[in-house]
Amino acid sequence: MTQLSFSVIIPTRGRPKSLAACLESLSDLDYPRDQFEVIVVDDGSEMPPREVVESFADRLDVVLLTQPHGGPASARNTGAARAKGEFLAFTDDDCTVAKDWLQALASRFAETNDVAIGGRTINALPGDPYATASQLIVDVVYAFYNADPDRARFVASNNLAVAKDHFIAVAGFDSSFSLASEDRDLCDRWLSQGYRITYAPEVVVHHSRPMSFAAFCRQHFSYGRGAFRFERARARRGSGGLIKELGFYRQLPRLVSRAFAEVHGRRAVLPGALLAVWQGANTAGFFWEWASQTRARLVSQSRSEPKIMNAPVETDQA
Repeated sequence: MTQLSFSVIIPTRGRPKSLAACLESLSDLDYPRDQFEVIVVDDGSEMPPREVVESFADRLDVVLLTQPHGGPASARNTGAARAKGEFLAFTDDDCTVAKDWLQALASRFAETNDVAIGGRTINALPGDPYATASQLIVDVVYAFYNADPDRARFVASNNLAVAKDHFIAVAGFDSSFSLASEDRDLCDRWLSQGYRITYAPEVVVHHSRPMSFAAFCRQHFSYGRGAFRFERARARRGSGGLIKELGFYRQLPRLVSRAFAEVHGRRAVLPGALLAVWQGANTAGFFWEWASQTRARLVSQSRSEPKIMNAPVETDQA
């Protein structure tokens, strides 16, 4: 069987140790070396990870691209523009891939290439309550949006693969999503243009991102800001609105209960509390972005309105 060619694209910024672990896992892939390349895109780090990337040059067909800081969506587009593979496989610098990652993707694409394939992300830090809570959130979101795996509606960009020509056809990631939700926006545009998304749980990456409470709050506040921008974007193009999300919140208690079946005892206490923080931070970010954009729009309107000057008063001096 002819092997499919892949370009693996990794955005990175200021995490050389995580990036090294990611590249190490790619060097261990059970896939022909001449059938995939790795494109690392540094998104404005103070010190681009040249030494890290060069240390894998004898084991991988790998290249480092650099750009000014523009966010992961912009970095992924930069990598895609340079890609030579027939298929693009996206992951993040804090992920490590399973040995059969590309082989599992190739098996799926052998059936059809007009789908976006999203794989399963597994928490690599089970002892970290913030990482555990993050995994629970992913599980809850996927249980709702991907209840029918062959008609999935959302897959995250840290484990996503598409045919390059279809990626170009939908104009790639929207780089204006510099904070978050660029993957939600891509999935929405992908579906609205008649393509399918498939959730493939056998396509596995492991996610390693230790966090503090403050970092957890900041992340989900940013996700809330990104969610507002996403709602504005899909409303403009007529592909949906916030009303579509009500089903998620109606089912949230049941989805959370099911996700917690994997977490037991005291290990469940803090992650459970963090799910409430998730919703609070997300809601706060959503309304903060709404207020910020509303304020900016009002300022812009006030500056563009014509100024009405008082006309001079004529007096009768006769």
